[in-house]
This record gives sequence, C-alpha cells and structure tokens, in this order.
Amino acid sequence: MTRTRQVLMGCLAGTVLSACNPGTTNATAPSGSTEQKADSVLALMTLGEKVGQMVLYNGSWDVTGPATGTDDRKKLEKLKKGHVGGMLNVTSAANTREAQRLVMENSRLKIPLIFGYDVIHGYRTMFPVPLGESASWDLELMQKTARVAAREAAAAGINWTFAPMMDVSRDARWGRIMEGAGEDPYLNAVIAVARIRGFQGDDLSAANTIAACAKHFAGYGFAEAGRDYNTVNIGEHELHNTILPPFRAAADAGVATFMSAFNDLDGIPASADRKLQREILKDTWNWKGFNVSDWGAIAELIPHGVAADKVQATGLAVRAGIDMDMEGGAYEEALVQLVEEHKIPENLIDDAVKRILRVKFDLGLFDDPYRYCNEETEKQELYSSENRQVALEAAKKSIVLLKNNGNILPLGNNIRNIAVIGPLAGDKDSPLGNWRAQAEANSAVSVLEGIRNHAPESCEITYAKGADLAAGTRNFLSPLDINDEDTSGFAEAVSLARKADAVILVVGEDAFQSGEGRSQADIGFAGVQQQLADAVTEANKNTVMVLMNGRPMDITDSAGKVKGLLESWFLGSEHGNAVGEVLFGKYNPSGRLPVSFPRHVGQEPLYYNRKSTGRPEGGEQVTYSHYTDVANDALFPFGFGLSYTHFAYGNIQLNRDSFTTGGTIMASVTVTNTGKMAGEEVVQLYLHDEVASITRPVKMLKAFEKIHLEPGEARTVDFVIDEDMISFYTINRKWEAEPGRFRLYIGSSSAETDATSFEFRSE
Repeated sequence: MTRTRQVLMGCLAGTVLSACNPGTTNATAPSGSTEQKADSVLALMTLGEKVGQMVLYNGSWDVTGPATGTDDRKKLEKLKKGHVGGMLNVTSAANTREAQRLVMENSRLKIPLIFGYDVIHGYRTMFPVPLGESASWDLELMQKTARVAAREAAAAGINWTFAPMMDVSRDARWGRIMEGAGEDPYLNAVIAVARIRGFQGDDLSAANTIAACAKHFAGYGFAEAGRDYNTVNIGEHELHNTILPPFRAAADAGVATFMSAFNDLDGIPASADRKLQREILKDTWNWKGFNVSDWGAIAELIPHGVAADKVQATGLAVRAGIDMDMEGGAYEEALVQLVEEHKIPENLIDDAVKRILRVKFDLGLFDDPYRYCNEETEKQELYSSENRQVALEAAKKSIVLLKNNGNILPLGNNIRNIAVIGPLAGDKDSPLGNWRAQAEANSAVSVLEGIRNHAPESCEITYAKGADLAAGTRNFLSPLDINDEDTSGFAEAVSLARKADAVILVVGEDAFQSGEGRSQADIGFAGVQQQLADAVTEANKNTVMVLMNGRPMDITDSAGKVKGLLESWFLGSEHGNAVGEVLFGKYNPSGRLPVSFPRHVGQEPLYYNRKSTGRPEGGEQVTYSHYTDVANDALFPFGFGLSYTHFAYGNIQLNRDSFTTGGTIMASVTVTNTGKMAGEEVVQLYLHDEVASITRPVKMLKAFEKIHLEPGEARTVDFVIDEDMISFYTINRKWEAEPGRFRLYIGSSSAETDATSFEFRSE
C-alpha cells in the first residue's frame, strides 16, 4: 500500500494526522468506537512501526538532553521515528512532556507514548507496603490509597503503574512477599480488585487515573525455597485453585494490562508459556488489554535454556502472547526479520499492537498526548496535606496488635517515663519501605517522633539507639551491609530501660531487607538486635516491641519475653504518628494478619489453608505429618489480631441447612463489643469441602466483613453462600460446584472460629 493510500484511508476513517492536516502537531482520536479507532490507526502502520509499539524502553538516560552513548543515540532516533511504544522510569510532568514531544513532533504517525512506573504503595506520599496495608482488611481504604497514588503519579506525567502484585505468597523467605497481599487467594483477589479500581477509577480517560497492571502471571510467589526468580513446581490443580483466581478477578475487573512472571512453571518460562498467556488469559478469559514482559524477561529465555538467542526468544514470546518487550532488546532486534521471513505471522503482531493502541485510546492519549503533563497540577497534588492524612489513616489501620499481656497497652496518661530504644526507633527512612517510587529519603515520621507527638505532656521520653542495623549505602540496587558486631550502645540502652516505667523497643528489618531480590534464608533479627532485645527485656519487664518489617519474621523468642507486641510493617510517610496514636490509645488497632507468622523458619512455606494429608496432625502416635522439634501451627495465624476491646460471637445461624443448584444459604452471626472502647472487628468466614474429587484445604477464606462497634453494641453480620463460593477446579478440569457436605466456620481468625455444616445438592 502506498503512503498516499495510507493517508487517504486514515482521513476517510476520521483519523486526523499531520499528513491530513499539516497544521497539527499531534494525532487526534479517530471517530467511532475504540475498536474502530485502533483498527484505523493499525491500517496506517508499517511493520516497523507496529513492532515499535511493542518496545518498552527504560528512561534512565537523559531523554530530554543530548544523547551521549551509542546506545542512547540509537534509542533517541527510534523515539523520533515512532519505533517505541512506551517508556518507564521517566518521571515529572516536564520530563514526560519533553519525551512525548520527541515522538509527536518527529514521528510519521505521531502515536503517543505510554509512560510506566512502579507506583507500588504511593508515588511521593508513601502508604504502607502492600503486605502491610493488606493487614487492614479494609477494601475501601485500599481503593482510596491507590486513588491518591494514581492522582500523584498522573500529575507527574505517569499514566501506567506496574501494580498491583497479586502473587499468592506462602514463603516468608521470599523478599517480594512485601509487595502482595499474603497467602490467601481470596484475600489477594478482592484486594487486587480494590487497588485496580483505585488506580483506574471509573473512567480511564480522566487525567487523574492511570492504567493498572496485574502481575506476575503466574506462579512467581511459589519460587522454590523462597529464592527470587527461582523455578516453580506445582500441579495443574494448584495453579487453577490457588494461583490464578486473583488474576481472573483482575481480568474480570477490567485491568488494563498484565505482566508475565520471571519464573518457569512446570519447565516452561512464563514469557514463553502459550497456554498461560494466550490460551487462558486472552482466549478463555476473553481479556482485551495488553501483556507486557517483566524487565528483560524475554531475553532471559536464553539463560533459562529454552532459546539459543534473541531471535528464538522473540519467536517464543510472541507466539506465547507477550505484547510488549520491557527492556529485553529482543523484539526490536528480531521481530521484523521473523515476520519478513514468514516465521511469525503478521496477524500476531497486529493483535498485540491493537491491544496496545486500545489502552492508549482508553487513556485519552490520542485526544491529548500531554494530558498528564501539567506542572501546576503536579505542584498542587504531590505530598499534599490531604494525601498525608490518607497516609495516616492507612498506617493506623494496618497495624496489628499481636500481644497485650496485662493490658500494657494502651499506655495511660499517668505514665511518667518511657524509654524508646532500638536501631529503627529514630529511623526516618526505613518506614518508607522498598519500592518507594519518588518518596524523598528520610521524609517519614519516625517512631520516636510519633511517640513524642502523642505522649502525655508530663511524660519524659528518653532515647537510645542501642545498635546500628545497617551501615553504608541503603538503596534498591546495593547489597545491605548489616552491622552484626557492635554492641557498644547496649549499656546506655539498658541504663535507660531500668529507669523507665515502660520501654518501647523498635526492631525488625531495614527497608531494603525485603523486596525484589531480597530473599533470606534467615528471617530472624539481623545484626545484634536479638542480643539487644534480650538485654532490654531483662532490664525492664514492661517492654513493648514494635516490629518494622516487610515479611513475617521468626520472632518466637522475643515474643515470649515482651509484654506487648505491635506489628507495624513499613507504614509509609506517617509511620511514627500512626504508631504513636495506637500506643497511647488514640486509635484502637484493627489490623489482622494477611499471612502466618512461623514459630521457626524451618516451617516455611507456612500457610493456614493447608491440606489434611492421609495422616493428619494430632493423636498419640509419632507417624503423622509433623515436626518432632516444633509445633505445626503458626506462632500468629492468618487472620489474627487483637484489639483494646473484646468481641463476643454468638452461634452461627443458617436459614436452611442445604441448597440446590441456583439457590443460596444465608449464614448469620451476631457480634457484640463487650469491652469499654469502640473498635473494629474483622468477621471472617471459612469453608471446608468434606469430600471432593481432589484433596481440598482444611479451611478456605471465602468472605469477610469489617465492622465498627461502640461499647455494648451488637450487630448481626450476614453472608450469602452460593454455588460460586463452593466451586473449584475439579478433577474434571473445569470450575464447578460438587454436591456434598461442607463445614462452615465464622470467627475472628483462621484459628478462632465456631463451626456448623450444610449440604449442597446438584439438580
């Protein structure tokens, strides 16, 4: 087709390009539906331009300045030619505007770039790390924080985030567990949907929304031995019943993009897995967005051992259904050649490019490529007082009270002296967590500051660091230098502890001990923190430990010695104020664990929804599934969390004891606040299929509701049980509800429940 013919077709289709109207400098949207618009642009494109849309460049080089290396000059020329579909790590309204201008003023078709960034738990204002925020069990809150993060990112020129991560994670050794919602498929699914709605809003074309990305598809959280990027060995039923449900929920919720995983699954790397990426995601689920590789993952098919070079890797990835190559250098090097040699059909390219164009149209980029590049909005939106208030709300709701012997908490107004001790107590950087986007270093409120902000005026606050946790450079790319010898600060810490009415001991992880590439074989306290904890608790029995961490930790020894224990995770910008409000009773903690805490690292992977096995635990004999040196159960189980008040559960009431196809059962329970303080309770419902075609977990979370009760107030919580709730991927290799009896549990955690039963009969 000649260039004249291409232009004519574009004008007839309503596409106004600079060739149709020499006075314009950017593309405007063609008329008609999104499908028609994408088709009309696709019809104008050369093969090189199509392949260019499938290329995602990292923008760590100065896109807006003179190109300095050979590679940078090549990238710059490709941008100008319109042979790049998107960029990541280009931030700020000014920089994204200039990068977009390179394309809009120089390329033939002027197809706008999409700008991606890792907006994981905030952009400038930091919220709790995702695992921590998941402990709130508050879906409205998580939608709200994603909405704020989207507004900030959009104001800074970003229109695509590589979040949420919905990898079910059962192994605390895996550093990236901090980026997801923990060990349960249902909790991961509903949280993922809440975050997607927050990022994308009701209208993706609005200038304050951004495209979300469901990652990592699939199995990444099951990396063998908890070692990042490692192989994954699971069966078909585990894949469908445990790993895929959150992704299916994301697809059904209209998530704009997916990201493939780094790992192999049953010997096939995710970036080359046609069944997973094309057959399940695109065909069976009928999902219409585009699928991006993780960083360099297509080229990594070579060290995986399934491709000899980038040419072969490209062929595998395109056939599998990977639409965009993130910094892999494979598609731009080999894809045109493979199509021209008839080794890859061009219709696969057309499908990928149409998916990418569709998202760009949905974002409104064809209407206005610079819609996300308003510097005035950027100044007003980033780190605003309103955004920090949302961060404080999220931080408070994410704290989990794990122990409160003798009601040591909340600390009363008559307390005279508090010793604040620990290497993380005065740390203003670690609360920001890993994956901190554009947060300013050392900008968080420290625990020490929060205690001083909220303690009674008459209370004396003393402080001793006690020990340094990490020394040297602390960032995503540098290995962490742990101080494991210096105990010179112990004497001061012990002295202050002896004089104090109570001690707040702040220990845990440095922010960069968890996150991508931060797997650990030892999940106990690094450095000399355990020795410090032992010395301080020996000096003062009224010690409250505040944990800062991005993963479950092995804290069995310390948990037995302290009177109070707060799990604070990395809470973000307002970390210290949130902890201060909880310690002094200005907020009643309502968090519940989204992941089990082990008694010993040797239990990992550890999760509540385990299988019974043919020799279930219990009994007098030694020949059953157990350890001889530690109990099977968790130190703190999934769903667990205490409150400053008490909640009493009535008996479970069912409106009927069986139902048939198309019917339902209503399960109800009355919860009463029997304490003296208002508080929130997370009412949790679990099911167990007693006899099924395949082995089923002993319990599965299927619903929950977070309720607020004043002292003495009672509320009845109703749950509807239907076929969808009891369906699973059966021995017939399909999702269906099997007839039989089910145990139903309702309670305050996976380990504290009342039970009844019902029957399902198919017609």
